[in-house]
This record gives sequence, structure tokens and C-alpha cells, in this order.
Amino acid sequence: MTVVKMEEKHIDQVYEIETSSFSIPWGKEDILKEVRENKHAVYYAAVEGETVAGYGGMWHVINEGHITNVAVREDARRMGVGGMILDALEGYANENGLIGLTLEVRISNEAAQRLYTKHGFKPEGLRKNYYADTGEDAVIMWKRLAPSARD
Repeated sequence: MTVVKMEEKHIDQVYEIETSSFSIPWGKEDILKEVRENKHAVYYAAVEGETVAGYGGMWHVINEGHITNVAVREDARRMGVGGMILDALEGYANENGLIGLTLEVRISNEAAQRLYTKHGFKPEGLRKNYYADTGEDAVIMWKRLAPSARD
């Protein structure tokens, strides 16, 4: 399994993972637009051969990375794929001098929160009624990057 920059050839499989992972999935055109047009978007795919096992991305905004999506195909979960994707995003952040990474995660998504915590993210706030489908709150998590990691 390797993590590579997401390309247009990955979009169909990424979209399948997106729709099976999220109750409010992004559309295929939204994902394609991120890869083709968004100059601030950084997306990776974890692949084995031609098969996408997972993907993740963030927006590079000034000196921070806002993680937008991390999702793993159901049959590839709990195999380290999500961690590989987070490592790739953090690698990009360190190479580009970002001060930290942030994300929102459903308060009920304990598995994702455990993954993020394992990778050094800490809960730092709540967004009340963040998710439109259920009104569920989101936990805001941050991973601050040490200046030495960016030098």
C-alpha cells in the first residue's frame, strides 16, 4: 500500500468511498473540482495496485491545514490506512511550514476521534449543531506542529 497524490483517475473509487462513509457525501463533481481547480487543496489516496483503499485531503489556508475528508473503504478499515493518510497530510504540512492541522469530527464518531488522538490531535472545542442532517455537534480537533518539525 502506498500513499500518492490524488489524481483524476482515482475519482470514481474515491466517490464510492465518500458515499459509503458519510451521511452527507460530497458529489463526484465536488471531489473532481477539488483535484482540478482548488489551488489550496491537497489530497492523497492510499492505493494498492489500481485499487483505492482510502483518501484524505485538506485545504492549505495561509499557514494552517484544514482537513476536509478522511475516509477508508469499509473492508480496509482498522488496517492503518487512515493513519497513512494522516501521516501524508502531516508530511505536507511540515514541508510547507504549516503551524498545525485542524478538523471537525462528529461527536458520536468515536473511532475517528481515537484515530486522530493516536496521531496527536487534541479536542479544543465544539461546533454546536454542525451537521445539517442530524444537528449533531462536531468536536474541533487540532494538532499543533512544532517549529523544529518545520525547519
